[in-house]
Amino acid sequence: MASSVVIATQTTFKTEVLQSTQPVLVDVWAAWCNPCRMLAPILEQLATEQKGKLKVVKVNSDENMSLAMELEIMSLPTLILFKHGKEATRLVGLMSKPQILSRLTPYL
Repeated sequence: MASSVVIATQTTFKTEVLQSTQPVLVDVWAAWCNPCRMLAPILEQLATEQKGKLKVVKVNSDENMSLAMELEIMSLPTLILFKHGKEATRLVGLMSKPQILSRLTPYL
C-alpha cells in the first residue's frame, strides 16, 4: 500500500506545507533517531485516518539541515502543526497516537 505521508525537502516545503489548504503536521526526523522510527507507523496511521482533514509531511533533518535550523529544531522527533502557513503548535518527543491526537484536535 502506498504511504499517505508526503516527503518534503528544502525545495518543496513551501508548496507542501506553507501553501497547503489543510492543516499540515510536519515530522522532523532523522534515520539515526530511534524515537523517530517508533513514531513513523503512528504518523502513517494518522495520515490515513485523518485524510482530508490533516496532511502529514516528513522532513529528514540530516538531508535538510538549513530547513531544520529555520524551524528551530532543538531535538528529535519534533512535530509541528502548520495551519494557513503558520505554526499552530509544536510537539517534541515520542508520543502515543491518543496523545498526539488530543494535542492536534483543537486545530483540526
